[in-house]
Amino acid sequence: MSPDPKPHEAPAVALDLPARDPGLPESVEIYDTTLRDGAQLEGISLTVDDKLRIADELDELGVHFIEGGWPGANPKDIEFFDRAARELRFERSLLVAFGSTRRPRGKVDDDPTLRNLLAAGTSAVCIVGKSSDFHVTDTLKTTLDEGEAMVADSVEFLRANGVRVLFDAEHFFDGWKHNPEFSLRVLEAAAEQGAETLVLCDTNGGSLPHEVEAIVREITAHFRDDVKIGVHLHDDTGCGVANALAAVRGGAVQVQGTMNGYGERTGNCNLTTIIPNLTLKMGVKTLPDGRMTRLTPAANRIAEIVNFTPDPQAPYVGSSAFAHKAGLHVSAIARRKDAYEHVDPEAVGNDTRFVVSEMAGKATVDLKAKEIGLDLDGPALTSVIDELKRLEHEGYHFEAADGSLELLMRRATGWVQPFFELESYRVIVAEGEDLRHDTEAIVKLKVNGERIGRIGEGNGPVNALDDAVRAAIGAGYPQLAKIHLTDFKVRVLDTAKGTGAVTRVLIDSTNGRRSWSTIGVSENIIQASWQALEDSLVFGLLHTSD
Repeated sequence: MSPDPKPHEAPAVALDLPARDPGLPESVEIYDTTLRDGAQLEGISLTVDDKLRIADELDELGVHFIEGGWPGANPKDIEFFDRAARELRFERSLLVAFGSTRRPRGKVDDDPTLRNLLAAGTSAVCIVGKSSDFHVTDTLKTTLDEGEAMVADSVEFLRANGVRVLFDAEHFFDGWKHNPEFSLRVLEAAAEQGAETLVLCDTNGGSLPHEVEAIVREITAHFRDDVKIGVHLHDDTGCGVANALAAVRGGAVQVQGTMNGYGERTGNCNLTTIIPNLTLKMGVKTLPDGRMTRLTPAANRIAEIVNFTPDPQAPYVGSSAFAHKAGLHVSAIARRKDAYEHVDPEAVGNDTRFVVSEMAGKATVDLKAKEIGLDLDGPALTSVIDELKRLEHEGYHFEAADGSLELLMRRATGWVQPFFELESYRVIVAEGEDLRHDTEAIVKLKVNGERIGRIGEGNGPVNALDDAVRAAIGAGYPQLAKIHLTDFKVRVLDTAKGTGAVTRVLIDSTNGRRSWSTIGVSENIIQASWQALEDSLVFGLLHTSD
């Protein structure tokens, strides 16, 4: 498979790492299970192409293991492993197939799950087995001896067939609290048969950091250096990342998790947080040299593939992670970036952002202008601040509309957008015989002094207006074809006025390389939509090459 072009390849940044506590491991393996456990999050449905693209992105990031899915569980995962073998060329990561131990009272040589694991063709597999006595006796309805044998037989069979084995001890922490003797028996059975890593799973996500550290420390002391100890943690108490840090302090050398914390229920341990925490805060190596700067681009790209909006407040990788709004903070940042930033945002592929609103002072506005390459003189600076206050009083919200904010700043310098000038527009909505609502827009523009009128059609006013503008100016601006609307949001600002209320419209757009937001506010929703659409197109034309 040909990898998608990377929209943002962050430059290499020299990492200033803290001194590592001598009790911590020098490095920790990162095991990504986004394609399997992450895909179990409600609302995520990945195609095979999606999974291949995510796998390629994870290899670019440099995680040690990529868990591709459960071969044989569904046609999609069968196709994924087949295509992965032919289309993916990993440079940094190892693809892993996931499955379970043999069935109770079954035989390994005719177990369908084990056969499918071998058929996947990966050099390493990860199998899950019960390590809680409750789940053996009450869920599997078998004896503890048989539960142990299921693990031992399965690991032995897979190792005899030449594959590396990682063993996920399901419900380990809960099982250990109830019957540590049995949980340890299961781990020993897997280790004796050749499992290279024993992964302690907090399957229900109910453990707390002090418990995780104490238990992991006891397990690592028991096995010493005979086998690696890893952890698989869920976030049901909000402690997924904290539990991973505690596990590493206890001696774990592998952390399993997902990008952006995707996963069943409340999600899994978030790799976009645990990776920089381990490396930038604790001095423990996680990714290959030079790969940390790909963290934010990878997080955003994977969010795009799964069709989830990235969390702006996500630590390290969120758009707000290094955003500054308070005037005091902005003034200090202008002098020293580390005044209000706990790490260099470039270290994780992110950027410092200055958020501008009606509360912004001259320092904030000036820094924001310089950020986008504008030099505002005194009168222009004052003009921007006055206009911000006026417009935000009317209902504008420039924090959420970076594109419109830049255009406002440019106009304060005397800039006039050169692409088109609106004369008039008209929108007609009609209901046809088939009860469909067809929308027609008539737009009259001036382009280079020439008056142009065009008709556009769409499934709504914004779509129809967009179609009409493109028909009018598309021949002169071929880059317009690269600009696409990605989201449309409407908010009623004063609900007491009912249908006569002021409406705020936000439009998100992209040209494939960058994204931006624009805004319109009016008592007329069509007018508000036009304002946001016009700004979106102008900003896009300004920043998009042919």
